[in-house]
Order: sequence, then C-alpha cells, then structure tokens
Amino acid sequence: MIKIDSNTKKLLMDLYVTKRVGLEGNITKLIDSDDDDDFKNYLKECEIKDSDKRKKRLEITKKIQSQNKELSDLNDENSRILTELNQTLDEVGQDKLTYEVQNRELNEWKLENIRLTEELKHEMVKSEQARLTAETAKENAENDLDFIQKRNQTELISIIVKVALWMIIGVGVVTTLVYIITLTMGKDTQVISAAWANMFGILLTNAFSIVGTIMGIKYASKDNG
Repeated sequence: MIKIDSNTKKLLMDLYVTKRVGLEGNITKLIDSDDDDDFKNYLKECEIKDSDKRKKRLEITKKIQSQNKELSDLNDENSRILTELNQTLDEVGQDKLTYEVQNRELNEWKLENIRLTEELKHEMVKSEQARLTAETAKENAENDLDFIQKRNQTELISIIVKVALWMIIGVGVVTTLVYIITLTMGKDTQVISAAWANMFGILLTNAFSIVGTIMGIKYASKDNG
C-alpha cells in the first residue's frame, strides 16, 4: 500500500473540493487511508467518480464505435452507390455513343435517300424525254411509212392506168385496122363491125371498172389512214 502524509491528503481533498479534481484509476485502491475517515471518504468518492467516468467513457466509446460502424456502413453504401453511378454513367456514355453512331448512320441514310431520290427524278425526266422522243420517232416513222405507201400506191395506180390505157388503145387500134382492111378489101364487114363494136364496149367497160376499183382502193386506204 502507498502511504502519504497528512499535508498531501489535505491538498488532495482541498483540490477535490475546490476544483472537483480527484484521483482516478487503480491508484485509489493502492493508497492507505491510515484510518482517516475523511480521506477514506475522499478515496471512496474518487473511486465512485472514477467508476462513473469509466462508465461514461465506455458508453461514449460504444457510441463512437456504433457511429463508426454506421459511418463505415454509410461509406460502403456510398461506395456501392458511387460504383453503380459510375457504371450508369459508363452505360449512359455507351448509349450516347451508340445514339451518335445511329444518328450519324441515319443522317447518312437520309442523305443517300435524298441522292437516290434526285437520281430517280433525273432518270424519270430522262425516261419521259426518251418516251417523247420515241413517240416522236414513231410518229415520224408512221408518217414516212404512210407517205411511202401512198407514193407506192400512186405509182402503182399510175402504172396500172397506163398499162390499161395502152392495152385499150392497142386493142382498139388493132380492131380498127382489121375493120379498115376488111372495108378496103370489100369483104363482108357485118361480123367484124359487130365484133369491133362489142370489143370497144367491153374495153371501155373494163377500163372504167379498173379505174373505179383503183380510185375506190385509194380513197379507202386514205380513210383508214
């Protein structure tokens, strides 16, 4: 045990009374009170006060530990949220990049579509021009063909008319010469004159029939044209 003198005891008790500062810790159990009731009460109060302080410090320590645990949990939760936030930001950035790529592809497709539309319009204009040119060429070809057909028909009609006229004239001349020779020779001209008259009638009838048929064909072709 630790023994202290009376002056020290008095100073310790005065300090406790005036400043409320006493001994703390296990030292109060090692000091011998020497049957001094006042000092014994002082030591007892110091022990009680120290015990109360220990309890308070223990409660504060527990509270601090609990708060530290809560802070640690909050820190973990914040770390988890921050990680998720970073992942979300990465995903948003990736989505943004994907959107930009898709938007760029869409703009390129739009420009390509506009270009193809313009080319299609140009080709349609060219096609319409080609159609008009073809129709014009067709009309010109039909007109040329119609002109050639009409010219050929006219030439053919002219040839037929000439041949028919020459045949009529030839037959008429031959028949007339035969009739004249018969008259000159003093032969009987009854048969020849009848034949001559019939021949001229038949030739004239056939000539008019040929000419009428040719003119009918000509005007029929003109109407159909």
